[in-house]
Amino acid sequence: MSASVTIYDTTLRDGTQGTGISFSTLDKIRVAERLDEFGVHYIEGGWPGSNPKDAAFFEEAAKRTWKNAKITAFGMTRRGKIKVEEDAQVQMLLDAQTPAVTIVGKTWPLHVTEVFQVSLEENLAMISDTVAYLKKHDREVLYDAEHFFDSFKEDPEYSLKTVKAASDAGADLIVLCETNGGALPEFVQEVTQKVIAHLGKPVGIHTHNDGGVGVANALAAVRAGANQVQGTINGYGERVGNCNLITIMPTLQLKMGIELGMDLTRLRELAYFVDELANVPHDIRAPYVGLAAFTHKGGLHVHAVQKLARTYEHVDPALVGNERIITISDMSGQTNVLIKAQAMGLPLVKGSPDVQKILAEVKRLESEGYEFEAAEASFELLIRRQLGHAAKSFELIEYHTTHRHHPGSTSETTEATVKLLVNGKAEYTVDEGDGPVNALDKALRKALLPHFPQIAQMHLEDYKVRIIDSGSGTAAKTRVLVVSSNGNRTWGTVGVSSNVIDASWEALVDSLEHFLMKSV
Repeated sequence: MSASVTIYDTTLRDGTQGTGISFSTLDKIRVAERLDEFGVHYIEGGWPGSNPKDAAFFEEAAKRTWKNAKITAFGMTRRGKIKVEEDAQVQMLLDAQTPAVTIVGKTWPLHVTEVFQVSLEENLAMISDTVAYLKKHDREVLYDAEHFFDSFKEDPEYSLKTVKAASDAGADLIVLCETNGGALPEFVQEVTQKVIAHLGKPVGIHTHNDGGVGVANALAAVRAGANQVQGTINGYGERVGNCNLITIMPTLQLKMGIELGMDLTRLRELAYFVDELANVPHDIRAPYVGLAAFTHKGGLHVHAVQKLARTYEHVDPALVGNERIITISDMSGQTNVLIKAQAMGLPLVKGSPDVQKILAEVKRLESEGYEFEAAEASFELLIRRQLGHAAKSFELIEYHTTHRHHPGSTSETTEATVKLLVNGKAEYTVDEGDGPVNALDKALRKALLPHFPQIAQMHLEDYKVRIIDSGSGTAAKTRVLVVSSNGNRTWGTVGVSSNVIDASWEALVDSLEHFLMKSV
């Protein structure tokens, strides 16, 4: 088994191929920033040139400094029967300006002859030419051997030739891809050992979860000597998904003693953050991070856990940022509160009246539909308000919006009126916008700008709406997530109401309050 393992995240490419998963360019940047902060070693941003969002991501990523991760562009080997220098897709990989590039190539003779419709010899040349060309341009090159395990079953000799071609051309790492997700761990371990022996160096592993053993297959490859695991946050991906990094990272570090250099106490926070940006519900039964992962419902289990936790807990929940929940008590969520307060410079003691007060408010709001994982600014304001450390910059007197359709034309007008009390002075403003939320945002800024000129530096970057109790029909509650930026950093705020405008207003106000608090 390798002494060290790197984590390669493909949430922003392979993950987005999952049903119902979509990220805006801003979402992708925010996810990448959080992954980098967490300590992930490689972040695959997408396929340059395949769509405008991926192109915009790489353009934006090139402007940033990354602390831990290598941003990686993904593509494929050159096309058949053309020179690598003439392949536009390969050139786009270089244009992405990433330090690392991952290219996928065909391993399975079936795909080579039937899909690519080239000879087996030409396929080997396509692999070696592309790797050598990218290495000549000073890129770290990872070679993804697609369908490797299916191919190895049918033609182990040719399968080994493909990875040897990539290795001999200078690939920094050969990654064996269990693309169809149907192999079993014993076979993955056996094949991985054979490839390592053939190449004389470690390989990476990329698994899918179609057989429910994506994580198990990746662990089997690590036991065989693989030194990189590729996967996605929360297991997003095509069909039933990829190897779940949220499960495999703590397993490697806590169970197998492989130090990844990551603070796993933020694991649950990371999992929930990505779920929120993807706008999908959290899996309450997710290993390590789910709400139910360390929940004990009663009877003998509760009695045993209260005496000796490890009788029914395979790890200390605090190690992965989770919390033991005894359903007959109110002891849940304190870890997140304490971590956040500490980051704000507000030391709190677990079990203290302040923590209990904050926790009670968090639980009340969560029961109403609030989620704070991607709304870190609202969460900070909540803590500060409960501790009496957050002064209001302004107070709302009233607001309303109107929407007018002009007969005989396709034009429409949305207008917002806002009346505030700012520093003891009433401010009354009116503005128009592209819809009620934009109009409210503009009217609110217009009222505040004379008092707080610094708000000219910030702007709204993203706006998401989720219906959180759809069974109520038109009376359903709505959760609004707003992302704002001042050009140097971004922050999220949340609002909840049965009225989408009220929820939006709450999130907008929190965003401004947070910015003004930080700019003092």
